[in-house]
Amino acid sequence: MQLFADRADAGRQLADSLAEYADDPNVIVLALPRGGVPIGYEIAHRLHAPLDVYVVRKLGVPGHEELAMGALASDGTCVVDEELIESLGIDRPALDEVVRREMDELQRRNVAYRDARPEPQLAGKTAIVVDDGLATGATMRAAAKSLSRRSPAAIVAAVPVAAARTCTGLRGVVDRVVCVYAPEPFHAVGLYYQNFEQTTDDEVRHLLAKADAERTGRRMSA
Repeated sequence: MQLFADRADAGRQLADSLAEYADDPNVIVLALPRGGVPIGYEIAHRLHAPLDVYVVRKLGVPGHEELAMGALASDGTCVVDEELIESLGIDRPALDEVVRREMDELQRRNVAYRDARPEPQLAGKTAIVVDDGLATGATMRAAAKSLSRRSPAAIVAAVPVAAARTCTGLRGVVDRVVCVYAPEPFHAVGLYYQNFEQTTDDEVRHLLAKADAERTGRRMSA
């Protein structure tokens, strides 16, 4: 079942499927932290594109946080699975508490990762939005809904592995879905990786700085 040695390997394989975007000045790679950043780095490196982060948080069901009932972007964009929430009997105060907690974490991550980095200019750009895998697709949906407000030319959802039904559902939300492997039935994302250790904040900052340095080096040598 394991298809990828680690996230870097997954990123290189995914980059092969995105080769047509190489050296396009209107392309930007946006990684969903934290797990999407090592993958986004490999893609940005191979496409010679800038790398940035777009912070989105899953809204986990209280007591079963691994199950997504929605997702939240840093600009306040929120998508929720109304059918799931109703079926589980989750009331509005409980949902609001999860949203409040995750917004606090979103703000912390924006400060931790962005520091003095300006927000990327996305108008007229092709935004390749990267994660390490999609089960329900809630985080990608929230990212796409948020990004659409910033007038990109196109939004491309790119992942190494995702549930086939999730890929199908996303095609009505983004302009294109690129996925290396879309099994059905789908198992937990981590089962498709040999090494799926958690990406740390320090690794995110290191990869963003490394991508910036490489891009600066390319501009100076051009």
